[in-house]
Amino acid sequence: MSKVMISTKQLSKSYGKSGRVIALDRLNLDVYEGETFGLLGPNGAGKTTTVRLLNCIVKPTGGSATVGGYDLIEDSIEIKRITGLLAESPGLYEKLSAREFLEFMGALYDVPSDMLSDRADKLLRLFGLHSRRNHLLEGYSRGMKQKVLIAAALIHDPPLLFFDEPTSTLDPSAALMVKDMMKGLAENAGKTIVVCSHILPIVEELCDRIGIINRGKLVAIGTLDELLERTGKDTLEKAYIDITGAVQQKELLSWRELRSAKT
Repeated sequence: MSKVMISTKQLSKSYGKSGRVIALDRLNLDVYEGETFGLLGPNGAGKTTTVRLLNCIVKPTGGSATVGGYDLIEDSIEIKRITGLLAESPGLYEKLSAREFLEFMGALYDVPSDMLSDRADKLLRLFGLHSRRNHLLEGYSRGMKQKVLIAAALIHDPPLLFFDEPTSTLDPSAALMVKDMMKGLAENAGKTIVVCSHILPIVEELCDRIGIINRGKLVAIGTLDELLERTGKDTLEKAYIDITGAVQQKELLSWRELRSAKT
C-alpha cells in the first residue's frame, strides 16, 4: 500500500468569536504518495481553507492532521520544508527579475547557496524563461508569471505540491501550459499533488481521485468512475451537480423544518 502523505482527522476551521462561521467542518481525508488528488467545489466551499491549513498558514480550531508524517501543530517548520504552494492569489515581487525572485524564494527555504543559482537556471530553462531571466517580472505576461510562481513552488524540490485554482485567471493557451506542467510533475517527477479547483475539466483530466467539498464538508470522494457509479451519471459535471445539489436541498429542507418548529 502507498505511503500516506496527508492524513486529516476531524480537521476543522471556524472564524468569529463564537466560531459560528465554519470554513471547514470535520474533514477526514487521506492522500497517498505519488497520487494527484483533486479537491473540487464551488467558490467558498472550503478548498482554500484546507490548503492554508495543510501548509501551516492558519491554525485549525479542531481536529488533527499529519503532512508527510509531520504533525500539523508541532512540526509546522518541517511541513513547510516539504511542501510547495501555488496559492490562488500569490504574491509576486515585480521589481525583481525572474532569476532574483527564484533565488530569493530559495533562500527562504534554506536551499544551499552553491545549489541555488544552478537550480534557478534549470527551472527557468525548463519553463522556457531563461532568455528573459534578467527581465523584471512586471514586464511578464500573466502566463509567464504563473510559470515563475510554479518554479518558485519547486525551487526547494518538495515532494508534496499544492495548486490552488492554478488556471482560474489564465487564457486557454496559458491554462493548457500549466496543465501540461502539472501532468509532467506527477508522471515524470513522482510528486504528490493536491489540486483545488472549481473548474471541472482540470480535475477530471489530471486527478487520480477526487474529493467534492461543499459548505465546508467533504461530501464525496473516489475515482471518477466511482463518483459516476455512485450518482448514476455519465459525466463529472452531472455527478458534481447531483452531489452538491443534494447537499444544498437537504440543508434547505432542514432550515424549513427548523423554521416551522419555531413558528
